[in-house]
Amino acid sequence: MKKLMFIYGLLIMSFIVYVINYQTSKNDDNPWETTGGLRGSVDEKYVMVTFQSGIDYWKGVLKGFEDASEALNVSVEYRGATKYDLQEQITVLEQVIAKRPAGIALTAINPEALNPTINKAIKEGIPVVLFDSGTTESKAYSLLATDNYRAGVIAARTMGDLTGGEGDVAVLYQPHQMNLEDRTRGFKDTIRTEFPNMEVVAVVDAKAQRTTSHDVTMQLVEKYPNLRGIFITEANGGVGVGDAIQSLGNEKVKIVSFDTDKGTLDMVKDGRIDATMAQGTWSMGYWSLQFLFHMKHELVQAANWQTTTMSPLPVQVDTGINVVTRQNVDEYYAK
Repeated sequence: MKKLMFIYGLLIMSFIVYVINYQTSKNDDNPWETTGGLRGSVDEKYVMVTFQSGIDYWKGVLKGFEDASEALNVSVEYRGATKYDLQEQITVLEQVIAKRPAGIALTAINPEALNPTINKAIKEGIPVVLFDSGTTESKAYSLLATDNYRAGVIAARTMGDLTGGEGDVAVLYQPHQMNLEDRTRGFKDTIRTEFPNMEVVAVVDAKAQRTTSHDVTMQLVEKYPNLRGIFITEANGGVGVGDAIQSLGNEKVKIVSFDTDKGTLDMVKDGRIDATMAQGTWSMGYWSLQFLFHMKHELVQAANWQTTTMSPLPVQVDTGINVVTRQNVDEYYAK
């Protein structure tokens, strides 16, 4: 009997030792914890890279990125070209790659020129996902963005409602940026097919700048006496257009802008801008980091994706669009 008890004791002790060893010898890279779900480590850094780093638009995206970092217990860094400058963004991206972060979330200033640098990061084992503005041929794993063609469609229908479906309209945009090109195309196609008494008479490069948008608006109003609406496809121009129309005292020209920076929201609230398009910027940032984390920790199990052209992530995610007017503008101010 004593011998049997001794054997049972040995078995129990062996099991306890096994459990302790199992718990203490877990791989430190394992993102799962017994409590709290997916967790990384604070020395695991992910980087967000934009252009025009000082504008308000990126604040919502960065907030989502930071919220995801808290949920996952990882570190994040924000880098960006200070101006709307392709070469500066390429340089910033090269600098980020050289530091070998755990992953990069990038918005592309140009749909083609960044492809070689993005592909370099992928080749070096650094996951890259795109947000807001994508590329045509890069090997980035996913694009999290507004369905920009659909956003242009909704903007055109909003403009049609505001103008009663009549008159000339103009578009202010920035060429060679894929998201803005898609918004412009959706707007033009919808005006042409759904509003026979309206015509897009001008599509103008306003340099994505407030002052240029102001000056262009003054020229458009003078050139087109039947102008009844202006659609601005990006975040910076709406306030410039609103200033110009206010200075002219021209209440006939309706303004549909884009995004929800405070200056634009203030003009919607006081009626100088009739409507603006609100993107899901927080979702872009939050899910960009979640996607990168899953890639870094090999939690995506799509079969043979490394040896094919198939992405293990959703190739494109629509983060949504909403129309902001005077009636609901208070909901969109930063809390």
